[in-house]
Amino acid sequence: MLIRQAFTKLLQQKPIQSISIKELCAAAGINRGTFYAHYTDIYDLLAKIEQEMFGEIQEALQPLLEEARPLNPVDISTGIFQCLKDNSDLCIVTLGPYGDKAFAAKLLELGRERCQASYSQYFRRATPEQISYYYAFVSAGCIGLLDRWLQDGMRAPAGEIARIAQEIMLSGIGFLQGRQEETP
Repeated sequence: MLIRQAFTKLLQQKPIQSISIKELCAAAGINRGTFYAHYTDIYDLLAKIEQEMFGEIQEALQPLLEEARPLNPVDISTGIFQCLKDNSDLCIVTLGPYGDKAFAAKLLELGRERCQASYSQYFRRATPEQISYYYAFVSAGCIGLLDRWLQDGMRAPAGEIARIAQEIMLSGIGFLQGRQEETP
């Protein structure tokens, strides 16, 4: 955990190729032997952190594939947002200027595959092309929502962010119009 914390802090400041093992170990308060007992190099560390997060997101998306279970988008989104909150350090890095854009693209592709399959069953009249465009729009919006949530220090619970995302996805601008009616 110390290694991960130090690593993500350094990644917020500079690109991975500029981070040395010596610098990372000093920031983590460990010796080089401890680092090498777990990782072969700095890229192995990043790969293992990303692999763990990818597995957690796959698990959160699993309900999308379970046809016997009714689709509950808020529960699924809550699981995803909770996973992102649990890995907020990596999310900050991934979305930041020195982030691993290939990893972000890999996560979006995973979501696309799972969501499009689910949406095609849920929205039977929609064409695959329409579903693809919808996912592109929604995923970009969710990244923006995640970025905003990160800026706010992720104070709101994951379930609340999931409900906001779901309401925006289903009602678009009606999300704001509904809020307008609530204001005196």
